[in-house]
Amino acid sequence: RAPESGLYFLLGNLPIPTISATPGSVIPWNESVKILCGGTPESFLYQLEILGNSTYKVVEKKWGFQKTAEFVIKRMDTNTAGRYQCRYRKQYSWSVHSEALELVVTGPFSGTPASDSFPETLSKPVIWVKPSFMIPEGKLAIIWCQGTHEAAEYQLHFEGGLSAFKRPKSPGMSNRVKFPIPSMTSQTAGQYRCFYRSGELWSEPSDPLDLVVTGDAGDTTFAPTEHTSSDHWDSYMLTTETQFQEDPVLWSHNAQNLLRIGLVFLVLVALVWLPVEDWLHRKKLQERASRASRQECRRFRAQSPGEMTERCSGHR
Repeated sequence: RAPESGLYFLLGNLPIPTISATPGSVIPWNESVKILCGGTPESFLYQLEILGNSTYKVVEKKWGFQKTAEFVIKRMDTNTAGRYQCRYRKQYSWSVHSEALELVVTGPFSGTPASDSFPETLSKPVIWVKPSFMIPEGKLAIIWCQGTHEAAEYQLHFEGGLSAFKRPKSPGMSNRVKFPIPSMTSQTAGQYRCFYRSGELWSEPSDPLDLVVTGDAGDTTFAPTEHTSSDHWDSYMLTTETQFQEDPVLWSHNAQNLLRIGLVFLVLVALVWLPVEDWLHRKKLQERASRASRQECRRFRAQSPGEMTERCSGHR
């Protein structure tokens, strides 16, 4: 057994540990999950931690020289769901922490007997994509996930792993969020599912949504739109409701065009107005000079009627 010491320090040359969950990171209520933490064969201590708001709590430690340590959570519920990380110790040094692994607990799936300890069941979310499930390479795709008005958070999973999460901007006012994919590639094509959370409870996963990337960037107006659901949703109503929630990229583009047009208009107005203003200013100066000259001639005539005849002859 390796010697114990109270002096632990970090070495930058230790490999970053890996963390994963089997059979997956989405676990039904009361089911078990195995968390794997990968290090080096010389690692003699592995530590699993669950993350809080700003701290972490040690869940379990595994002793013994091994390249990968296994941690088993026998029953998943709202207390064991959350974000996990791990690290390992080699000789007198701790590695850095692994990336965070999000474990999501869901309601009992179809065929799972109800449990008295299970607080409630959330309805399955609806997932669909615009403009189509077949997206040309490099084009924008927007995945929508619809839950309930009580949903506090949504998660999008890609090929079984967490891809993105989002909280509604106005909780209680909207029952859907969108996850944009700015540029479709072969790396972003595949199967997507979404979840939502109400309180501490997560819903079942949505039906799978398969996105296909194509090499043709032509018109996809008549391509079928993926919109799968076990519930009876009115596709027309969903489409109508989302017409007023256009993609922010398009809105930004239109706003930029309007701003450019406005700036060009202001420049044209300035180019026209400046010469006109200059001409009006010169005209006013000439009129003032002419009035002053006429007044001067009248004053001289009054004082010396015989003088300044030639000079003032043009102001009669």
